[in-house]
Amino acid sequence: MDKKEAKAYLRYVRIAPRKVQIVCDLIRGKDAGSAMAVLMQTPKAASEPLQKLLKSAVANAENNFGMDPAKLVVSEVYATPGPILKRMMPRAQGRAYRINKRTSHVTLTVAEKA
Repeated sequence: MDKKEAKAYLRYVRIAPRKVQIVCDLIRGKDAGSAMAVLMQTPKAASEPLQKLLKSAVANAENNFGMDPAKLVVSEVYATPGPILKRMMPRAQGRAYRINKRTSHVTLTVAEKA
């Protein structure tokens, strides 16, 4: 029997992937309800966009695949680097240092509990 799963993507979010990955590790493998509770109580910048992403994945599962939202589990969640916005910061004696403003692409997959 092949497992049904629903995905949601968050692209070009203006948070570095290593910061998003910390919050992703907190919710991986949890059921959707407890993952949402963890995200609501986590004081990280990435938790708000991930909360919206989880809601979107659950809605996709319910509306597009007819899955029961109570049985959903976060089966997969990861952040990969997106394009880097390169900026310059003026420094002493006419020099300029580069500032990398990193972006992330986040993928979240929910599946029904077996």
